[in-house]
Amino acid sequence: MISELIIEEVFNDQQINLRIRDKGILRDIDYEYLIKSEQIVVITGIRRCGKSTVLHHLTAYFEDFAYINFDDERLFNFQLEDFQKLLLIIKKIKPTKNIFIDEIQNVPNWERFVRRIHDEGYKIFITGSNSKLLSSELSTHLTGRHTKLELFPFSFKEYIKWLNISNTELTSDNKARLLGAFDEYLVNGGFPGYIRNKEGDYLRNIYEDIIYKDLIMRFGIKNIKSLKILAQYLMTNFTKETSYNSLKNILNISSVNTIKDYIDYLQQAYMIFECYKYDYSLKKQQTYNKKCFVIDNGLRTAVAFQFNADLGQLLENMVYIDLRRHCSEIYFYKTRENYEIDFLVDSPQYKLIQVCYSTADKKTMQREIRSLEKVMSELKIKESYLLTYNEEDTYKTGDSIIYIKPVWKWVLNL
Repeated sequence: MISELIIEEVFNDQQINLRIRDKGILRDIDYEYLIKSEQIVVITGIRRCGKSTVLHHLTAYFEDFAYINFDDERLFNFQLEDFQKLLLIIKKIKPTKNIFIDEIQNVPNWERFVRRIHDEGYKIFITGSNSKLLSSELSTHLTGRHTKLELFPFSFKEYIKWLNISNTELTSDNKARLLGAFDEYLVNGGFPGYIRNKEGDYLRNIYEDIIYKDLIMRFGIKNIKSLKILAQYLMTNFTKETSYNSLKNILNISSVNTIKDYIDYLQQAYMIFECYKYDYSLKKQQTYNKKCFVIDNGLRTAVAFQFNADLGQLLENMVYIDLRRHCSEIYFYKTRENYEIDFLVDSPQYKLIQVCYSTADKKTMQREIRSLEKVMSELKIKESYLLTYNEEDTYKTGDSIIYIKPVWKWVLNL
């Protein structure tokens, strides 16, 4: 428990700090929908991706509100019973029915308080950095009472917005600026803090905070070395097909269950995403090899063990993450003859996407087109995409069509 005086001091300090804070750019999310929703608004995402900034943006829609951030060491021992003290302080200092709570997962049993005041007519916005922790609590205590937004680091569209580069003016000069920005974004990613300051250790510090604070401390992991080895291996070998058993053998980790648990923890912290091979049988999807993708290319570049960046892998990872912003049903696909497609998106209908850094080499072009043709034929799909670094064309095959398009144009919806 914490004394009422300390809670009041923290609350007052945070109201002042919020007013003087830089709001940054508006994100590509539907603010109006969140404001009008009568449900509890839950914003989740990896550390430092901008959740607090979005919360700050949302406060601008209200004449009065109260804000509290539990990622403050003075609130380290805040318990469920302390929420009533906080509510009394809000009623005394800043009477309002609009409550904004940052990093709520740091308080045990927080969902009971949030449910109660929501039932009493409060409008509530909360953020958290752990998907599973929030999901379990939301499904248990807040079913039917919440709407959820997953936030990612800046997309390329948001990145050029921050740089004040037009995404509609396709003059030669502006296209050169876009391609220059794309080259930087492809390698350095979109974490707002890194973009703002370009500090060399910033991304590595985020990585270490996730490993120690979001994983080791939260889940009580004892074998720290094994977790770190696995995390770095997945960051280095992203986009590649692998199995839990091969990871166990390669990394000399005691059991497949340990591998599964650690990968689950990394996903809960939004550091990586597992991509399954598509199959009509859910059991086969679960048992087949998986691919791992990383939340941000810059984070991967900062911590992976590598000699040279593989631009093709970075491009593929960027496409996956852009798809993941809008849809969770993303798979890779293999035909019966073993032709492979990078992404099959199942929302609301099948969409095929192949990623290749360049098709300048004739054999490469033939291989990628052939794979698309085989899968389109097998799934009876008439259109697909071949995404490249900066090549554009249209390829007709029978009564089907393959659009060859630069990734930078595709992610900007140009």
